[in-house]
Amino acid sequence: MTYQVLDPTPGAASATGRLAPRLDRLAGKTVGFISNGKKGTKGFFAHLDRLLREEHGVAKVVMRTKSNYSAPADPDIADEIRNWDAMISGIGD
Repeated sequence: MTYQVLDPTPGAASATGRLAPRLDRLAGKTVGFISNGKKGTKGFFAHLDRLLREEHGVAKVVMRTKSNYSAPADPDIADEIRNWDAMISGIGD
């Protein structure tokens, strides 16, 4: 059986940015979590918070929640990202 996969995008997307450089380590760093606001992110991020602090020496974890799960992060959250060393965004359906 053959499956055909369709791409719903209207052509090639232009490059809008570049990848951030990799961190050499997580110890002593600040990691920000951005939740889409659905309940499934709470447990996942709580577990990940513990792992990052206990096993990787992360100094600080910042948790933020978007005001609309289907939209980009709010401007105040986007501005705050500049103060973080790493960021993790999650979906919690």
